[in-house]
Amino acid sequence: MTVHEDAVRRYFAAWNATTAEETAKAVAAAFTETATYTDPLADVRGHEGLAAAIDGAHQQFPGFEFRLAGTPDGHHDLVRFSWELVSADGSAPVAGSDVIALAEDGRIASVSGFLDRVPGA
Repeated sequence: MTVHEDAVRRYFAAWNATTAEETAKAVAAAFTETATYTDPLADVRGHEGLAAAIDGAHQQFPGFEFRLAGTPDGHHDLVRFSWELVSADGSAPVAGSDVIALAEDGRIASVSGFLDRVPGA
């Protein structure tokens, strides 16, 4: 597994954690302490901000799972990938694309997110 693939794996582990304790551990494993996450609906910094954004997504879409769509593409310290938010019935009402920048230790330093498909849009 490449450093890019590992970073994406840890990213999804954080977004799919189901308890506050699991989320905190997964966020710490995936993101630097000062990591930023910016998309059209959120602009947060640090582990607490990231955990709050993840919790908000789970509250809005209970029982859904974030899944990788396609294959991550990376070079240097950058990785881009697409994802879907999938329900138990297999529908995916939300999809997006993210670009992450990695720190020297392989954890995520920043996320720039884009929403490609949203309900009602």
